[in-house]
Amino acid sequence: MSRASEGRARVTASSLILLLTAVSLAATGQVLLKHGMRLAAESAQQAQGSLVLKAATSPWVLLGLTVFAVSAVSWLATLSRLPLSIAYPFNALGFLGILTASALILHERTNIWTWIGTVLVAGGLVLVVLTRPR
Repeated sequence: MSRASEGRARVTASSLILLLTAVSLAATGQVLLKHGMRLAAESAQQAQGSLVLKAATSPWVLLGLTVFAVSAVSWLATLSRLPLSIAYPFNALGFLGILTASALILHERTNIWTWIGTVLVAGGLVLVVLTRPR
């Protein structure tokens, strides 16, 4: 795609699905990595062993890395179809997904200011997408 045509790229349904897949997989990978590292740290502390060894052999960490790698491939495919200025703001959705998963799945504590800030960031995504240059 030439520089001139890239600036006018349309977000097709397939490009949007690919983009949302990349963002979702990246967020999922991060949650899996956090869960795996929490378990690895607990295991290493109990056994007085190496955290690096526990992490390297943790199925959750390995799964998280695999999911994150697939997200990277999806992201590269997305970048081949869309300008970075359109694709990158969608990472705000990943932030929203990670915050939600950290509270609901990992049972991490959050506060109202974190949620307000996240909603503002997501609102910024809407503004960027709706007002992209022509």
